[in-house]
Amino acid sequence: MARYSRNDQAGVELPKGKLDRESLKQALDLFRYLRPYRGRFSAGLASLFVSSLLGLSFPYLAGSIIDAAVHHTNDGGSMAGANRTALLLMGVLALQASLSYFQSLSFATAGQRSLVDLRRDTYARLISLPMTFFAQRRVGELASRLSSDLIQIEDTLITVLPQFLRQTTILVGGVALIAVTSLQLTGIMLASLPVIVVAAVVFGRKTRKISRQAQDRLADTATIVEETLQGILNVKAFSNEGYELNRYHDGLGSFLATTLRGARLRAAFVACIVFALFGFIVLVLWSGARLLQEGKITFGELTRFVLYTTFVAGAMGQFAELYSQLQKAVGATQRVRELLRETGEVEVLLGPAPPSSLPRLRGDIVFEDVRFSYPSRQGVEVLHGINLAATSGQRIALVGPSGAGKSTLISLLLRLYDPSSGRLLIDGRDARDYRLNELRGQMSMVPQEVLLFGGSIADNIAYGKPGASAEEIEQAARQANAHEFIQAFPERYATLVGDRGIKLSGGQRQRVAIARAILKNPAILILDEATSSLDSESERLIQEALETLMQGRTSFIIAHRLATVRHVDRIIVIAGGRVEESGTHEELQAVAEGTYRRLAALQFRE
Repeated sequence: MARYSRNDQAGVELPKGKLDRESLKQALDLFRYLRPYRGRFSAGLASLFVSSLLGLSFPYLAGSIIDAAVHHTNDGGSMAGANRTALLLMGVLALQASLSYFQSLSFATAGQRSLVDLRRDTYARLISLPMTFFAQRRVGELASRLSSDLIQIEDTLITVLPQFLRQTTILVGGVALIAVTSLQLTGIMLASLPVIVVAAVVFGRKTRKISRQAQDRLADTATIVEETLQGILNVKAFSNEGYELNRYHDGLGSFLATTLRGARLRAAFVACIVFALFGFIVLVLWSGARLLQEGKITFGELTRFVLYTTFVAGAMGQFAELYSQLQKAVGATQRVRELLRETGEVEVLLGPAPPSSLPRLRGDIVFEDVRFSYPSRQGVEVLHGINLAATSGQRIALVGPSGAGKSTLISLLLRLYDPSSGRLLIDGRDARDYRLNELRGQMSMVPQEVLLFGGSIADNIAYGKPGASAEEIEQAARQANAHEFIQAFPERYATLVGDRGIKLSGGQRQRVAIARAILKNPAILILDEATSSLDSESERLIQEALETLMQGRTSFIIAHRLATVRHVDRIIVIAGGRVEESGTHEELQAVAEGTYRRLAALQFRE
């Protein structure tokens, strides 16, 4: 199972991977997404190579112009040669500019298209993963798989990789042409390489360490922002805006101190590289001037050499940053590959969902000696030998104290998890024998805290049946007692509900969720405290809608308010992960010293 650190928030710099054979192999494996666009990518590579070679012709032609000018000055020769060379140089620059445009467009087209495919597959794998995966990770961490990681890969494909190839071509070609011009000056220039490489390695290691520390501090501030915005109601209710600002300010202060320490180190590195590079250029110029005075080279050759030296120095200066960027890209590809290697519980495909081959379920549910422990807490058993049965169309209420195991039982019914031991039978078959998406396709849930998506009311109702017609949506809303309040809005069914449905009241959100469930037309229904925390009028409307929804369906109702479940077919009392009592309201009331009777006495007395 892949593991990620808490510092993987969106917007946080990625950890760098080691550039060894195995990591590069893993990184290159993701480049299979370029295969459908390899023609365009190859054309970009060819353009890049030719453009880089044309760039190397600039010092040679510039030197030829100077030699022609010197020859004209000393011997009174014609400037025709210099003019032709200048025109040729302008033509080369025009061709290089055209190739650079084509190369940039080719890399951007191939890179963006392949990244779209990679984003789609990563998102598809992410939403197909089981609850065991999500229970061990934070939302910000998972979002970074689709943001910072893939952005880093995108930057590598479109910018870093082309630049790396360009600078490599310039470095190799420049050194070769320098050697042709003057072996003596080439030896002087190459003597600078060990100094620059050592400086890059020493400063690079220290800079990366400080950079990671800075990003850790930035991750802490991102966590504060995420937690504050998610709990903004509590922040305002407790008037803790100042407290949160102080927390954020302290985090930023720590981040700033670490960042400035890194800035000082990078500034020293830049100063060292600049001194080394330009110091050796001065040494080359001084040596070249002596060779020129001795007549061993011409003015044009010296010009070529100086320009080629500048090209090579620029390329070497780029390699330190490009190497760092490639390390980040390797780290990003490793993390994305870890996600893509996770085993999904369902297959997610583009386009309309294929029709289900599973006939409509009757809704007979049996839990046989079910025991369960959450994967993250293997040593703590939550359910201890649960046995219960529900026949088609029955209404089963699950009651008991908080933490008794009611929600866990529902999670097993939805197959968010599978029993550690025992069996869950649906219509006489083990639940694991059904295809998961087909099984869940015949279930629906109305949760206690309804989460609406940020679209319109119609979009949220249609979530129960994607592609439903306006008539079907309206009919479901009528059955859920939602049509009247929807019609009261100026935009009616096109009304936007806001983030998480914040523009609707609690009762309105519940009725939209019930309409969504009605539209799905499930065989098995789950209601999780669907009428809690509502006023009497809203509760009455929702109770009426639920009565409509539960007709002809096997229904499981989690309830803390016992008044809402007095008329169900059977009440199951769960305590400590076990079934303590089972029966109707009247039967359980008759049990002296029973758990249900005690809970009912407390609530009804209130």
